[in-house]
Amino acid sequence: MALFRIIGVLLVLGAGYFVAMPWLFEHVVMAPCHNDFIFYRYLQQAGAALNLTGDFFTRYFEVKLININLAAPFFIHISTSVWMAVITVTPYILAEIWRFIRPALYPNERKGVRKALALGGGMFFTGVLVGYFMVYPLTLRFLSTYQLSTAIENHISLNSYIDNFMMLILCMGLAFELPLVTWLLSLLGIVNKAFLRTYRRHAAVLIVALAAVITPTGDPFTLAAVSLPLYLLYELSIVMVKDKKTERAPI
Repeated sequence: MALFRIIGVLLVLGAGYFVAMPWLFEHVVMAPCHNDFIFYRYLQQAGAALNLTGDFFTRYFEVKLININLAAPFFIHISTSVWMAVITVTPYILAEIWRFIRPALYPNERKGVRKALALGGGMFFTGVLVGYFMVYPLTLRFLSTYQLSTAIENHISLNSYIDNFMMLILCMGLAFELPLVTWLLSLLGIVNKAFLRTYRRHAAVLIVALAAVITPTGDPFTLAAVSLPLYLLYELSIVMVKDKKTERAPI
């Protein structure tokens, strides 16, 4: 029954998003294409405060998409509606999971699992928001203005924009599940505080490298804007997991 309830909620939300999609597409999905997007205003303010005169902080930014596939607008209308419905229904899915597994848990286990599911839902949405308001705009701003040659003019297709939009935002949502995954691994005895602390410097290097791949602008401000939240997640993971239990020496 839980599966049917989830499917029913998805269908209702999907239908609602399908009806509202023309407005949502213009004011939400396409918002990072315009110079007045909220994060771009913060970039301009940061550039003015730090005396950063590069084009990345001062250039007027506008992206116009093109469509070369006759059926693409219709299928993107459907897929984006479904994608938004899946994102929105995540708390309900977690609630159904909790309702399903709750009878099989001991009272002392229920508190921890309930807290983990609530944390997982909250962190996922936080990651989605960070991806939408920061990571994807930074990536779009860099890649859409990058020129391999002055003889090549960039034209971004609708399919390419939507694919990257959904992939990056979903990846950021999943990346913010790091503390929960680490906590679960600690329950299985795979990782512990000592392990995470030992490899803290290695993790910092990997996080900066990942941030450089996601937003390859090369300036310290952008790297810090992306890598700092990811590193804070790593530190949160250290706080959440327990110390490795030491065995008592035989008397």
